[in-house]
Amino acid sequence: MHLQMSNTRLFPATILVVALIGAAKSQAQVPIVQPGAPGEPSRPISAAEASDLAGIRFSDADVKFMQGMISHHAQALEMTELLAARSERDVMHRLAQRIELSQEDEITMMQDWLRVRGQEVTEREDHHETGAETMPGMLTSVEMNQLQEAQALQFDRFFLNFMIKHHHGALTMVENLLAQRGTAQDSQLFAFTSDITADQNMEIDRMDTMLAELFPDPRVHLEAGFHDAGQASLNMALAATLPKPEGFYDPQAPEGLLRPSEGEQVPLPAEHGEQVAVTEPSRPTMLNFGNTDLAFSGERLFVGNYHGFSTYRIETPSSPQLLSSVVCPGGQGDVSVVGNLLIMSVEQTRGRLDCGLQGVAEPVSDARFRGVRIFDISDTRLPKQVAAVQTCRGSHTHTLVSDPDDQGNVYIYGSGTSSVRPGEELEGCSDEPPEEDPNTALFRIDVIQVPLTRPEEARIVGRPRVFSDPESGAIAGLWRGGDHGPGTQSTRATRQCHDITAYPEIGLAAGACSGNGILFDISNPTNPKRIDQVVDPGFAYWHSATFNNNGTKVIFTDEWGGGGRARCRASDPREWGADAIFDIVDGKMEFRSYFKLPAPQTEQENCVAHNGSLIPVPGRDIFVQAWYQGGISVIDFTDSSNPFEIAFFDRGPLNADKLVMGGYWAAYWYKGFVYGTEIARGLDVLELQPSEHLTRNEIAAASLVAPDTFNVQQQRRIDWSNRPVVARAYLDQLGREDSLPTAQGTLLSDLLDRTDQIMADGTQPSTAIAEELDNAATSIERDSGRARGLGRARLTALAEIMKNLAERLR
Repeated sequence: MHLQMSNTRLFPATILVVALIGAAKSQAQVPIVQPGAPGEPSRPISAAEASDLAGIRFSDADVKFMQGMISHHAQALEMTELLAARSERDVMHRLAQRIELSQEDEITMMQDWLRVRGQEVTEREDHHETGAETMPGMLTSVEMNQLQEAQALQFDRFFLNFMIKHHHGALTMVENLLAQRGTAQDSQLFAFTSDITADQNMEIDRMDTMLAELFPDPRVHLEAGFHDAGQASLNMALAATLPKPEGFYDPQAPEGLLRPSEGEQVPLPAEHGEQVAVTEPSRPTMLNFGNTDLAFSGERLFVGNYHGFSTYRIETPSSPQLLSSVVCPGGQGDVSVVGNLLIMSVEQTRGRLDCGLQGVAEPVSDARFRGVRIFDISDTRLPKQVAAVQTCRGSHTHTLVSDPDDQGNVYIYGSGTSSVRPGEELEGCSDEPPEEDPNTALFRIDVIQVPLTRPEEARIVGRPRVFSDPESGAIAGLWRGGDHGPGTQSTRATRQCHDITAYPEIGLAAGACSGNGILFDISNPTNPKRIDQVVDPGFAYWHSATFNNNGTKVIFTDEWGGGGRARCRASDPREWGADAIFDIVDGKMEFRSYFKLPAPQTEQENCVAHNGSLIPVPGRDIFVQAWYQGGISVIDFTDSSNPFEIAFFDRGPLNADKLVMGGYWAAYWYKGFVYGTEIARGLDVLELQPSEHLTRNEIAAASLVAPDTFNVQQQRRIDWSNRPVVARAYLDQLGREDSLPTAQGTLLSDLLDRTDQIMADGTQPSTAIAEELDNAATSIERDSGRARGLGRARLTALAEIMKNLAERLR
């Protein structure tokens, strides 16, 4: 190559630079294009414009997030600094190291991010002066003091609980940021929020496992399995367990798991037969065959199911006998019994009037049934559907209510929680908001009248607006939905009741109505009136209610997560997914305490407060309760401010790797035994065992209560017979609380033994024993005058039984 030379001599290196510059200029002329929206033309832009487009702006919310998160991280580091001198476990020190490394690096990154953008840089100590305690998850000064004063295992529990809360707070801060328009556009900030979400969720799971390991409870970390899961119990024994009846489980997936791929072999438990080959594509079977509620009549037990109901003979509770199964799909399958009638709730859109299995494909159909079915069960082996009352929202649950002044009818409060069916399918149904349609099917319950001798004439006789505002008359007058402030639950709006428990003898009903707990006056059963309502910042969904026998207390349950979520993990708040206990004072409900299952459950176990009933121990308020895969728990709430657990039974999860819907739907006491419907596995019968919390006499006295029928949502007053064992139950309670001198207790016990012997032998009246019983009653009454509280009430009850026994022996 020949170059034209000027007077200036060019060296080879200079020639190379000139060539590169020329090439760069040539490249700079290549167009930069910005495409338009779909269908719109592209346009050329300059390099300056292109660079400016890459400079994403940041928002005030971004800045506040970074400043706040620095303070948030700084408190986490303060917590880890305390750990070195207070925890004795290596695993805790390793956790602290991980937290320190990650949070130190992230604080430096956040401060640099603020500094580069010319924003105020938060220092670690700033949260002490800025009121940062109000940020989600931040520990209060009280909580920090608790942590500082704790040592060893107590410190570890506090630390893990508080750090889990702290991490959840960071996740909430990310959610709040991303919920605002125009935030986290900066790529560095967006990546940081993604890292927080991933890392802190992972750390929460790790800490949850560590926290569970600190609980000595035998229910923690039970082996998983369908029929071979690990078991743990306290003061309860499994008397019988039965699998689901034939036709009430998917033979290709009895555990309720997703179906495997086509042709894969599915191992079935022995009672379900040999292995089978799947010929259909995968589909869930979860609640299509789920066991639900229970009802009792004489020696018969009725078990509801999404697929229908089954009837058992329980004359021998340790050996229940299946009598028949009725296939009538439609969910939810709640059942009640009155005379020879069985009532069943139906809510799902697949329900058919003819109990067919094929469902209803059409959006509007005369074949669809949603409401309350009524069966004649006079022939237990061949029940017959005699009535079907259609309702706009179906029946999720129902409650039988009797009227002392109307012996010919029984009333049903129907609670529908599902979607409203089209008006074209059932006249008068509307899902419009009340301001657009005052006749909306929302914000009401259904009152159904059932003539006992003509059940086929059952009909809706009322749709009371029990949620209305008494002053304005607005239909939607209670909780509107949403949270109650920082750190509280998001509570469902009150536009239906999930469950109502009636206590006709005291003229009251308690409604668990999604966003509110409600007390009703049901002196006129066809027109219940709301007399009080409460909200709770820790409740997500008011689910069910139970009165104590005196009608002076009510337990409400919170079904946080809808029953299908793991809500009993070690890291879950103790006030969420729990029971709330209220005293009823002058017609108003006053909060006293919470109770939640004390044993942490795993991520693979759906667990939350669910259905239970009273155990009729005289002189005490005792409640047996289902917690899904948390098992069955028995609590004493005699002191409504201090409930405590006295017995339990639990199995491990259905599956070790994934959450499969299962566990106890309901656990009810009936004639001396606890019956539990296990959603996936079948039916269990359990027996209470004597312990320091519950004596043999107390269990025997409770077992004397033998109602002709028992529907848990229709409470009846419990009256104990005048038997020596009932007196002994009170005597045991007085001895437990030192309300009676030991010597006096021994003399009374001996007197009751002799009374019992005379009554058992059927001998002639004994005036001498009767005189002793009267004298004892008089002495006890004097003692009761000096006693207080429960001791006084128990002494009074004991004296009354002694006098009645004396009358029987004269």
